[in-house]
Amino acid sequence: MTGARKIVVVAAGLSDPSTSRLLADRLTESTLRQLREHGVEAEARTFELRDVAHDITNSMLTGFAPKPLAEMNDAVAAADALIVVTPVFSTSYSGLFKSWVDVLDRDAIVGTPVLLAANAGTARHSLAIDYAMRPLFTYLHAEPVSTAVFAASADWGDQADAVAPLQKRVDRGAGELADRVAGTSAKTVADPFSPDTYLAGGSSFADLLKDLPDRG
Repeated sequence: MTGARKIVVVAAGLSDPSTSRLLADRLTESTLRQLREHGVEAEARTFELRDVAHDITNSMLTGFAPKPLAEMNDAVAAADALIVVTPVFSTSYSGLFKSWVDVLDRDAIVGTPVLLAANAGTARHSLAIDYAMRPLFTYLHAEPVSTAVFAASADWGDQADAVAPLQKRVDRGAGELADRVAGTSAKTVADPFSPDTYLAGGSSFADLLKDLPDRG
């Protein structure tokens, strides 16, 4: 999909399958569908932190990200938008989720639209998104959309709440993310090996050479 917007999804669930991944998949499907309604081509790539949990620990200990984690973080940095989902443990995001954020480059998601989501056994934990996740991503200078999506155990299956069904909340949050992506140009990431990246002011070698004194 040449020129398609890149949506990167990060799910921090620990089990396989996990409720975090189920919620992430719903948010992804709704976001892609609503982007198509805007006439915007998009592709999504989903990462599960459980697959790189050891790499995250090694990166924290050594300061160097193993290849799978580095590839994931590069995809995050190049994304036009993010969807992040974490289980809530002890009234906040999971330790694995925070550890990943700790090894992510501080400037990786500056200005990137983010749809925040979380899941837990009870709706009593729903405020964790606004008092824990949202300040974290604001600190990273990302741009979380207004609506966050929380899913409790009661939101799944036959016992789902008919008053505020999960899919309605999913569509609202995904719609805000789709609106943000559709209203901005595709993200470009500088090639670190391009001379324009590491030469002062983007000057070419020829520009630099012409300023050298003529030694005949």
